[in-house]
Amino acid sequence: MADRAVGVPVAKEGIPFIAVAAGGTLAAGWMGWTAIAGAAGLLTLFVSWFFRNPPRIIPQGARLVLAPGDGKVIAVEEEFEPRYLKDRSVRVTIFLNVFDVHINRIPCEGTVENVQYQPGQFLVASKPEATIKNEQNAVMIKTGQGAKVLCVQVAGLIARRIVCWVSPKERAVLGERFGLIRFGSRMDTFLPIGSVIKVAVGDRVKGGESILGELP
Repeated sequence: MADRAVGVPVAKEGIPFIAVAAGGTLAAGWMGWTAIAGAAGLLTLFVSWFFRNPPRIIPQGARLVLAPGDGKVIAVEEEFEPRYLKDRSVRVTIFLNVFDVHINRIPCEGTVENVQYQPGQFLVASKPEATIKNEQNAVMIKTGQGAKVLCVQVAGLIARRIVCWVSPKERAVLGERFGLIRFGSRMDTFLPIGSVIKVAVGDRVKGGESILGELP
């Protein structure tokens, strides 16, 4: 797969939002509405910052599983995943607030086996039931060693748009950008039983840079 956003300072999906906010700032300034222009200017800065697309230093290793997004680890749980893996796995959940980078990155090397979108609710993304009930997009990756890693983009209360740039049969390249979720969300990563987990609840991680675990 080609990294579709490399070298671009903001995600292209954010450009319309930035343009609207900037246009409102200019219009309010031209009309002499100083307070509104100031507020619109702050909004423009926030939206530009929200859609930022920073480079990352990608660790290398055939068995590494990296964080697919920035945020706080809110769960590390062994459970049965009934929809895609249909097997027991270790779920690592990362909660992204509106201040985190929202570009999502490929967690491991391999091949994209499946991409499946599921419509759903918009519960607060930190709630456990959001794993099943919320709007989401699942990306299944099979490594060269045959392990399956499931990465799920989960929309939240404010997030209402999941973007995914990968398709089945594409090569999955460790740490490359594959999508984003607008305005707050979570990422669920399911690792095979026997994986060595390198993070704990409460840790802060960076997408494409922090190591979640090593595959068995």
